[in-house]
Amino acid sequence: MATNPTFQLFSSSQGSGLGLGFLDSPEPALPPPPPPVEVLSSEVSSSTDFEVDKVTIGEITLLKGRVSTKEVFGLPNSDLVPGVYEGGLKLWEGSIDLVKALEKESQTGNLSFSGKRVLELGCGHALPGIYACLKGSDAVHFQDFNAEVLRCLTIPNLNANLSEKSSSVSVSETEVRFFAGEWSEVHQVLPLVDSDGETNKKGGYDIILMAETIYSISAQKSQYELIKRCLAYPDGAVYMAAKKYYFGVGGGTRQFLSMIEKDGALASTLVSQVTDGSSNVREVWKLSYK
Repeated sequence: MATNPTFQLFSSSQGSGLGLGFLDSPEPALPPPPPPVEVLSSEVSSSTDFEVDKVTIGEITLLKGRVSTKEVFGLPNSDLVPGVYEGGLKLWEGSIDLVKALEKESQTGNLSFSGKRVLELGCGHALPGIYACLKGSDAVHFQDFNAEVLRCLTIPNLNANLSEKSSSVSVSETEVRFFAGEWSEVHQVLPLVDSDGETNKKGGYDIILMAETIYSISAQKSQYELIKRCLAYPDGAVYMAAKKYYFGVGGGTRQFLSMIEKDGALASTLVSQVTDGSSNVREVWKLSYK
């Protein structure tokens, strides 16, 4: 495993706070986000066509739901519409990368989900969170920007996978809950969160999972603040899958890790890297308290 190299995107003269140059640059105003809300598992949509395909991830087979972006949001099949729809109906490469990394970490004894409290941020299909359920987590909470994604995709996909595995894996005791909202506001409805916004010493989530969530530079600061509110101290860990650079939108692991380094609360370790030549360089990082 390689440790995080020291990134020098920011000079030391810029201070030690999170007022980080390009992160504070003015950007076009977005529409106000939908209010944060808990979505009950009983609120699963019955009016949307939901179909499943099998996806093989190493030696693991999970189910991947398919729903129409046009049917759910009235939008063409685009990746995202900032502030309106954040791509939750698409299965991104990072979700597959993250499940592979979690399985490897579990097999090598570096990670155990048994009895843990898990939060998946920007869940969409929720394959990493579903994996956590199957590995004996005590609680798995799922968050996405859009409540519609949770109702039309996340909840049906979770139900399909757990039903498929019920004969060989007992997941009946795992608490699953679903929360919709934007990074800067969703802490208002999450149950395991430090309302003061400081390092979470009141419980928190043992493991936070996130895949392809740091593409937007303007949202990175609020997502990082949310992580610090939610992550259990001192042994909590974040597993983050993302592209090294998101060309055209500006985000990526280098910007995000530089912000973390500058803040100084968390250390970062490279877990895996995908350089298959068919797409941008993809990485999985582990973040933990220093």
